[in-house]
Amino acid sequence: MGRMPTDFRDGKTFPRRGRESIGEALWLLRVSDKGRASAAGTIYDYIYPCPMDQGMLDRWGITASEFDEALRTNPTDESLYAWFIERVRPESIQTANAWLLAERMENLERQDAEEVATAGRR
Repeated sequence: MGRMPTDFRDGKTFPRRGRESIGEALWLLRVSDKGRASAAGTIYDYIYPCPMDQGMLDRWGITASEFDEALRTNPTDESLYAWFIERVRPESIQTANAWLLAERMENLERQDAEEVATAGRR
């Protein structure tokens, strides 16, 4: 699995892209990066949970406090994903993905323009 960025204070390190999936789940890696950074006090100017985080959590049927606890007890992407797939129905994952790609595409495009372009200039 990829890196787990959790310190965004340098302005050059970013949470993973919302389109990057683990299994079938979009956004899970990004929200986990932000949640871990928030807990560590290294989130910089990101917001956790932001409206997109909350929209995905709602569609997955997970509260922010449940997700925070899962982050505390599952230190790797793999263990978090194992928790996630036991907790979230496949239909809910698909509903969340569809919402993200249909309703929030503009946000995804803006994140890519701001973060991926910046990372590519390093």
